[in-house]
Amino acid sequence: MFDQLQPVPTDPILGLMAEFKADNNPKKVDLSVGVYKDEVGNTPVLKAVKEAEAYRLKNETSKAYLGLAGNLDFNNAITNLLFGEHQVVEAGRVKTAQTPGGTGSLRVAAEFIKRANPEATIWVTNPTWANHMSIFNAAGLQVKEFPYFDFETMGLKFEETKAALSQIPAGDVVLFHACCHNPSGMDLNLEQWQTVADIAKEQGFTFLIDSAYQGFGAGLEQDAAGIRLLANEVEEMIVCSSCSKNFGLYRERTGAISIIGKDSVKTEIAFSNALSVIRAIYSMPPAHGADIVATILGSDELTAQWHQELDEKRARINGLRTFIAEKFAEKGVPGNFEFIAKQNGMFSFLGIDQEAINTLKNDYSIYIVGSSRVNVAGVNQDNIDYLAESLATVLK
Repeated sequence: MFDQLQPVPTDPILGLMAEFKADNNPKKVDLSVGVYKDEVGNTPVLKAVKEAEAYRLKNETSKAYLGLAGNLDFNNAITNLLFGEHQVVEAGRVKTAQTPGGTGSLRVAAEFIKRANPEATIWVTNPTWANHMSIFNAAGLQVKEFPYFDFETMGLKFEETKAALSQIPAGDVVLFHACCHNPSGMDLNLEQWQTVADIAKEQGFTFLIDSAYQGFGAGLEQDAAGIRLLANEVEEMIVCSSCSKNFGLYRERTGAISIIGKDSVKTEIAFSNALSVIRAIYSMPPAHGADIVATILGSDELTAQWHQELDEKRARINGLRTFIAEKFAEKGVPGNFEFIAKQNGMFSFLGIDQEAINTLKNDYSIYIVGSSRVNVAGVNQDNIDYLAESLATVLK
């Protein structure tokens, strides 16, 4: 049976990770991997997380299964983080289940959508996170793109977005990023969120929101504003969220799926189907990461500490965006990179071609994915001059 299998190409980002690790150049710069890095290039464990882990180690009394929905305290905390004191929470219209990371949440959502409407098409922004396609295709769903990012202006194609959404039929699903769009860094403002909500009500499609970076854009509340606006406007919605970035729990695979229904009864029915999907995929989620989050958000002291650490991360990223744009101008990098300072989150496109990307890697040990997407957090005081000077040389 195995003789029929053919080799599968290495994921491009994972391949770059391996090349970077093997590179002996002391000046090497990794702008490819999508994880937060501090000024010295580390992805640190938050102090709030360390304290929560110590508490868990001391007080955990069982390794029994959590149940299909996972840690209920975690689920309540994530619901509050996403929706706050929203009417959908008060009306019992939202139910949340813990999942193994944001990717696990998206796969549960895909299988749930397949069960609700096997003929549904998932519409994603062009571009979107590369793994979205694989996740939905693996569930047997058709995936199509709609216009979103303009590579010429490095802004949104919002008129084209509206036109495309106005053609999407009832029963289909439209995926938006809640904030800090990966890979473009371009987000909708509240007026635009209202516009797409109005189109959804007219067309009858359902929103699937990927919330992977809450707190990395403008703040915890501001980054959830689009989700909360949609919850005011639509009858049904799915939100997939991740704690990898804002809690730094990448390897703990901590995420959640939240389902909003027309009323509390419809929500319970939908949620029971989501739990059935979970049972068939992985049965029970892991405990560690969710327990950490529940411990932090269940403590005023740890929550305050987490807010401070998250604020520091966000300030570093936002500061880097301005810093990069200024350094590129100072070092004479051809082109206008002011757009970097106007975007949100960890990612941005440089808009350079494949030849330049290859030259940067082969001659300067600067690693960038083929789309020219860069992780802003990979830049620091020590490597910015080398990056800017190398880029200026290559582009000239």
